[in-house]
Amino acid sequence: MFNNTESKSIWNNGKFVKWDDSLVHLMSHTLNYGTGAFEGVRAYKTDKGPAIFRLQDHTNRLYGTAKKIDIDIPFTKDILNKVQKDIFLKNNLDEGYIRPIVYLGAESLGIRAFDLSVNVAVAAWEWPSYMDPEAKENGISIIKSSHEQYSNPLHSGNKIIGTYINSTMALHEAIKKGADEALLMDKDGYISEGSGENIFMVKDNKIFTPTTNHCLNGITRQSVITIASDEGFEVIEKNLIYEDLVNCDEAFFTGTAVEITPITKLDNQFIGPGKRGEVTEKLQSIYASAISGQSDKYSSWLTYVSPEVCD
Repeated sequence: MFNNTESKSIWNNGKFVKWDDSLVHLMSHTLNYGTGAFEGVRAYKTDKGPAIFRLQDHTNRLYGTAKKIDIDIPFTKDILNKVQKDIFLKNNLDEGYIRPIVYLGAESLGIRAFDLSVNVAVAAWEWPSYMDPEAKENGISIIKSSHEQYSNPLHSGNKIIGTYINSTMALHEAIKKGADEALLMDKDGYISEGSGENIFMVKDNKIFTPTTNHCLNGITRQSVITIASDEGFEVIEKNLIYEDLVNCDEAFFTGTAVEITPITKLDNQFIGPGKRGEVTEKLQSIYASAISGQSDKYSSWLTYVSPEVCD
């Protein structure tokens, strides 16, 4: 995943350091107990230079997550937004992935996390397609996982470092069984999400997606709901069961990494005709225009990295 790291820097607690010199102590509270927050942010190549997709929304969520786990980030949002633009320029990137992360220090070790240093780092690197590029057209296969999504909304609804083990195990299970991704159910047996993606399905030209009771209200999810509503589709958030997915006309995942990716097979059975549906393709097209700076309608979603471009 990481290329040319010898020429890259990471911003750590107010200064840029070489990629390989950005280290975390073995006794860091976050390494031992998972108490920390992170974000996954994308920047795209446009005619005006690199542009970060929904930067302020990602930053707001990072601060909100940190606050929920009793962490006060020692930098302002404006500073962190500037850092995410600066790191992109410093690493000479046209497009790629940005990872802000908040972690606790190693001043002591124990479950109690008071009086520990709060550290903030931002990395950025090239981001090739998360899945096979052909997946955007041909779709992917998923399986119903034996791993359940967390029932605590604090865990399922925020990007907390220590809460992703279920997602990792679910994805591993899916890959071992020959699928591309996993489908996690919640404690009540309703569809939650993928291992790191929100899920949508289309039935009779209506779009359905799970409630956010036990899944992340993803920023890409929110964007797709906005686009679909603007295009006149009825978007319904409700508790969805496995059979709803089996019987839908088309389905797709959304997320920072996968963007909008069709799901064409569930537990070795085709969904609908077993190919990308018309609604999915239409949403993909509009979303692609938005992230590439070709849509005036959604231009406010982009923050241009170059200082010569007005946001």
